[in-house]
Amino acid sequence: MSSSLTTALEASPPVSPGDALRELWRHAGMPPATLSQMSLTGGDPVLPSSFAVGTAAQASLGAAALAAAQIDVARGGTPQRVTVDMLHAAQECRSYFQVDGETPEIWDKITGLYPCADGWVRIHANFAHHRDGALRLLGLATGPNTGRAEVEAALREWSAEAFESAGAEAGIVVSAMRSFEQWDAHPQADAIARLPVFTLERIGDAPPRAWPERAPGERPLAHVRVLELTRIIAGPVCGRALAAYGADVMLINAPDLPNISTLIETSRGKLSAHADLCTAVGRESLKRLLTDAHIFVQGYRPGALAGLGFGPHEAAALRPGLVYVSLTAYGHEGPWAGRRGFDSLVQTATGFNHAEAAAAGQSKPLALPVQLLDHASGYLMALGAQAALWRQAQEGGSWHVRVSLAQTAKWVRGLGRIKDGLSIAMPPVDNVLETSESGFGALTAVRHAARFSDTPACWPRPSMPPGTHPPLWPTD
Repeated sequence: MSSSLTTALEASPPVSPGDALRELWRHAGMPPATLSQMSLTGGDPVLPSSFAVGTAAQASLGAAALAAAQIDVARGGTPQRVTVDMLHAAQECRSYFQVDGETPEIWDKITGLYPCADGWVRIHANFAHHRDGALRLLGLATGPNTGRAEVEAALREWSAEAFESAGAEAGIVVSAMRSFEQWDAHPQADAIARLPVFTLERIGDAPPRAWPERAPGERPLAHVRVLELTRIIAGPVCGRALAAYGADVMLINAPDLPNISTLIETSRGKLSAHADLCTAVGRESLKRLLTDAHIFVQGYRPGALAGLGFGPHEAAALRPGLVYVSLTAYGHEGPWAGRRGFDSLVQTATGFNHAEAAAAGQSKPLALPVQLLDHASGYLMALGAQAALWRQAQEGGSWHVRVSLAQTAKWVRGLGRIKDGLSIAMPPVDNVLETSESGFGALTAVRHAARFSDTPACWPRPSMPPGTHPPLWPTD
């Protein structure tokens, strides 16, 4: 490790997990006294990284779980202890799962990092239309037969930022690798610097809504209804966490909408229905569901749902008192506010791949050991959703929670660096796994890392394929 890098690591000592959690809790506007119910165990490094991966996972997941405990008290429950182990929380961020003993393939073969004429770019090709768009841009044959060697040869003729810009104009998802210094000089980084880790805003007037009735001993969010219109990882992790705490979460897909295999793992505990929002019938189905929903979670391209009549203000007009949660890649302000992106791309663009490689003493970019931005963002969405729901029950209003992968990246970076964190091996995951039946087969995946003393987190509803359930809320 170079002396300059050693100095940089020592100049950013890691934030303690307790302090990270307290700051998230303070920002969410939740009662400070509730923090005494939380126990955090373990310490970084737990996964091989120079970043505080364990602290980020533990603090974000712990804050979401503690919010459920706070809602439990607001609904007449007694204060209960919540415990989150750091290693377990980090393991939950690995998206590890098997179906009938087999591990499904998540990544397309051309997804990944490539050298260009003057740097590196990352291509995300897990969806066929993104893959084929990137291949067309490079002048290559579309379809699954084109391989990495052909892509690498074509990219040698491009500069990294030119390909990134051309990709954005073409509606595909690629990013150029930057250092932290290069990212900090970017106009989008300047916009992100002015934003907090997430935003929670009152967007309309509505009377406080009474909590739905629940039986003694039911989980904190029992009978709270959540509409989830998300894909990939971050949004589904939010819905999965809310389902673990007892909410009725309904995942909405269009019949022809592509998904990736992580849907199998993140659909635990959820209902899964079809509603094609490009049709009048689908929009009417969503409106009917919305009129009885408490929380609406969406990760569509910025502006897409507003164009269909389901933006935050339109949804709140249909359901006064609604908590509306939006996920974006690069935030809601700045020149990249409308740009598509995924965790791996945001890691590359905002400096993490460069910084991790420097810490490892290598020139080739190095990703974080898990999709940390996705998972932490999902738990921050769950925290913000519950904080807004708790405030709505007290003071009324309709609320909009906004989370972005780039804001989460800034927060993770601010947690400091772990000296020698890359020296440890990836730990085995076996001791935190559970197996359950699902609509895909026997599903083995990581059980939830938050342990509640009175109302254990769990997913009684099995993961099911999209469209399994009708677009109707369950009746008591």
